[in-house]
Amino acid sequence: MEPMELIALAIFIGVYGLIMSERIHRTVAAMVGASLVLLIKIVPWERVPEYLDLDTILLLAGMMVVVNVARESGLFEYIAIKTAKLSKGSPMKVLLLFSVVTAVVSAFLDNVTTVLLLTPMLLYITKKMNVNPIPFLLSEVFASNIGGTATLIGDPPNIMIGSAANLSFNEFILNMGPIALVDLFATIGIIYLAYRAEMNSHKENEEGIRMTIMSMDERDAIRDSSLFRKSIVVLIGVVIGFFFHDKLGVEPAVIALTGASILLLWSRASPEHALEKVEWATLFFFGGLFIIVGSLVETGAIAQVANWMVGHVHNEGEAILIISWFSAFSSAIVDNIPFTATMIPLIKAMGSHMNTYPLWWALSLGACLGGNGTAIGASANVVVIGIAHREGVRITFNDFLKVGMTIMITTVAIGTAIIWLRYVGL
Repeated sequence: MEPMELIALAIFIGVYGLIMSERIHRTVAAMVGASLVLLIKIVPWERVPEYLDLDTILLLAGMMVVVNVARESGLFEYIAIKTAKLSKGSPMKVLLLFSVVTAVVSAFLDNVTTVLLLTPMLLYITKKMNVNPIPFLLSEVFASNIGGTATLIGDPPNIMIGSAANLSFNEFILNMGPIALVDLFATIGIIYLAYRAEMNSHKENEEGIRMTIMSMDERDAIRDSSLFRKSIVVLIGVVIGFFFHDKLGVEPAVIALTGASILLLWSRASPEHALEKVEWATLFFFGGLFIIVGSLVETGAIAQVANWMVGHVHNEGEAILIISWFSAFSSAIVDNIPFTATMIPLIKAMGSHMNTYPLWWALSLGACLGGNGTAIGASANVVVIGIAHREGVRITFNDFLKVGMTIMITTVAIGTAIIWLRYVGL
């Protein structure tokens, strides 16, 4: 290895180690690593725009502003209560409906934002129903990660993959949507089997539970009716824009920023307040990470790994299996964002040897669903467990692992089989 290649690899491994150990904040680790590769000039300053994926960063920023303004109206709490009332007091129906709502919302909004908004309400509802909240919380976590798999904007790895491979919103829906749908109901089935005794233990009190739930008024959750209506209109408009962005020749980031601008202008909401709540740490983390991975591209380290991998992969079918399962188990242990950032240039480099189109779906599948394997596998997992702990509900690492690993293996197996049948055949 050349000296610069060794230095770039050492910086990457060092940053990755700091992210895994959580000794310092992951954003600080990424910024330090990016600063080093720029100071040493492994990545020339004039090439920074090439590696700094503004499509991903601006798309996230735009959607964060939209969500921050919309949440002030009480929109997401309204959805939660409405969903609970549809269940009419049946624990299994609450589980099913909340899982579906979480998956659908997570397909169009950031997973962490979704669970931040819905978890407190789910805890409130399960407390009113006097049922164990753990199966409901676990189902919510798994549904958020599965729902995020379905669309271009549902999970950060998909945003990165879509930008890198120039994949449209509709392509994600067509390829990952059916997988997410099948995986969601398989997951709900596994949760029910794991906790069926508790689900069926409240049948004698079902009428009391039903009356409690039906007495809740979703309209009480609306804090600003005018903003509530405007938020719905803008969110629907943004989603429609995502569906047709490829036909319009407009990038998803432009649609997200347009939606944010329109909602701020129309609602007269304070831009300072909306921008204050943007996850700037996440955006700077992305930027730093893109530059660090760029150093591996500049020095040829990525190309060497790709060449080694291609030497051991003889066809697309083998590549689909290796990428999906390697991505899943890796993402169950480490953050899927740096992992995806590392894999993207590797798959690009494999393009000289094979068709990489199905490989992007294999990467999306493993990176997004691998997070269901462990309690630290995805940001949404950590957020839900943290909120539950503050409310006196303890979900241990082993509790999560026993169900999560089963669900991860099942859902990745289903997804891999669908991708294989679609692009390789029997």
